[in-house]
Amino acid sequence: MSKSLAPPCNELSLIKSNYLFEDAPDENKFSQCVHCGMCLEACPTYQQTGLEAHSPRGRVYLIKAVAEGKMNLNEYFADPVETCLDCRACETACPSGVQVGALIEEARGQLFKADPPTGMAGLMNNFFLHKLFPFPKRLHALQSLLKFYQKSGLRTITRKTKVLHVLPKHLREMELAVPEITTGPVLHRMPSTLTAIGPKRARVAVLTGCVMDVMFSDINEATVHVLRENGCEVWIPQNQSCCGALHVHAGDRDMAKALARRNIDVFLSEDIDAIIINAAGCGSTLKEYEELLKTDERYHDKARHFTEKVTDVSKFLDQLGLIPPKGSIDLTLTYHDACHLAHAQKIRAEPRRLLEAIPGIRMVPLPDADRCCGSAGIYNLTHPKMAGELLERKMDDIPQGCDGVVMGNPGCMMQFQVGIVRDNRPEKILHTIQVLDWAYRGINPMRQAEGE
Repeated sequence: MSKSLAPPCNELSLIKSNYLFEDAPDENKFSQCVHCGMCLEACPTYQQTGLEAHSPRGRVYLIKAVAEGKMNLNEYFADPVETCLDCRACETACPSGVQVGALIEEARGQLFKADPPTGMAGLMNNFFLHKLFPFPKRLHALQSLLKFYQKSGLRTITRKTKVLHVLPKHLREMELAVPEITTGPVLHRMPSTLTAIGPKRARVAVLTGCVMDVMFSDINEATVHVLRENGCEVWIPQNQSCCGALHVHAGDRDMAKALARRNIDVFLSEDIDAIIINAAGCGSTLKEYEELLKTDERYHDKARHFTEKVTDVSKFLDQLGLIPPKGSIDLTLTYHDACHLAHAQKIRAEPRRLLEAIPGIRMVPLPDADRCCGSAGIYNLTHPKMAGELLERKMDDIPQGCDGVVMGNPGCMMQFQVGIVRDNRPEKILHTIQVLDWAYRGINPMRQAEGE
């Protein structure tokens, strides 16, 4: 049974809740909602469906109804909760400060325990969340398989023979969008400690991540280089693990807590100024370890200390004071606000300032830059129709004449790449730090490729 955080005399505490497990949605969160409707137009799923149950206030109402014993943990409750993107746009719009994201994640935790996934869904859940993501060496083996698939000619054969047509359309599109694997994972490949270039200004630790170090290890490498160029001694903890973001989104809070405790122990084992993240979704979860471990007497204070050190690489460099790169890059770019960077971490201006500091870069605004692209962890796999509709809107909004779309989250990058491939568009999908690294190195791979 979960421990109630409400006072014993609270009226709601006398009602029999239908939440039966630890980490039940907190009354102190959902009672803040006054149902004003300010969140409606900020919610992507409400914009697409027009259904009240698929709006933030509708979901909060349902969460409260289960707490009051008026509703059961059934499919009518599960569908709106699971269909939520957890993008936090409603939190930006909410005048009352309702933590809708935390409520959704707590509700999913209840659903996960009340009705654990079975069949193929259960097998996939167990394989990815328990057998793969928590183990870096297994992830590295997966990267080696992907690289072999791309370089051996096997990918060409499967595409020409249309073997992949047995897969659903959205999975075929995602296969086309998998980036070229050019470097090995940073974790266990690069030295655990790298010295600063020039006078030392800070000592930082870098979380390499799961998807980032498998699909975008070149961006991890760029992150290390940019930090060193800005006077940072970089420590890459060799025993770090998955941050647990995908587990939290899926409702598997027990596994997420185990991963959180491990990362806390590893990253706090040495004296550092900051824990650097280059993936918005990971950063958001890391900064919420204190909330995740709020009932853990042993780790709660450690979690608070940990979260105080966590910062996105763009914010860290902006606050540290960027050493301007000298290399000029002749590109016209637009910037997409990843949800868990803009809404969850409130980081918007910092990445743009970094890009504007690069000589030769021309920035043009992206309409509705902070509207969700539909990636949302693995949402594009579990809810492909809704994710596809949201992606289509993002593609329509890309300004004409742009060379690339820049962002700070690997999930968004893969989702955008699906749209680029599907619509045969010319734009390149880039990470903020990737472009900054080019400027420090004095290269422009995009222009070089055009000249070949």
